[in-house]
Amino acid sequence: MRSVVRFFEIEDCAGVTLLRLASEDGTNRLTRNCVLALTAAIRDLAQFARPLVMTGNERFFSAGADLNEITALTGPAAYEFSKMGQQLMNALEAFPAPVCAAVRGYCMGGGLDLALACHMRIAHPHATFGHRGAALGLITGWGGTQRLPRLIGKSRALKMFVAAEKLTAAHAFEIGLVTKVAADPVAEALLLLSGHKAESPGVIA
Repeated sequence: MRSVVRFFEIEDCAGVTLLRLASEDGTNRLTRNCVLALTAAIRDLAQFARPLVMTGNERFFSAGADLNEITALTGPAAYEFSKMGQQLMNALEAFPAPVCAAVRGYCMGGGLDLALACHMRIAHPHATFGHRGAALGLITGWGGTQRLPRLIGKSRALKMFVAAEKLTAAHAFEIGLVTKVAADPVAEALLLLSGHKAESPGVIA
């Protein structure tokens, strides 16, 4: 069974829910309306407490927040925008069943915040991770400044934030940002969350 919403598709995969981000331009930007729709969907899915896999397409997990929306924000609106994003990330973090981000392509900015809010992350070998806000004079307000240091350490996280450093999947695995690197991260995540052990730990060619 599959349901399609404007910003994503939800599919039942043998007891595991697959939520696939899907935007018209393929970048899966987390616009205000997208974030609100995702938050509502996550809260609805939480009632069933089934494992959840979040993914995007081959080129983008998510390019992050919509910069056009961000640049138009006033002070009070920026606060509400941050609060809205935090509500989504907190709903994911508090999800009553395991949540895995299956990442292909670019996972940037708010998209990385989304992946960090998941309980684990599996990446394709060509996935790219980064918080590029510093290059634009921005810093995330969606919880990444708290979750990333807890995961990879303060100094490494500071380098990603301040230097707008981008990481390959191999580097992300090396520092503990991702749980595993796999040729098919969605299949690997579904296998993991369905209660079966992956064939081998670490990197899969």
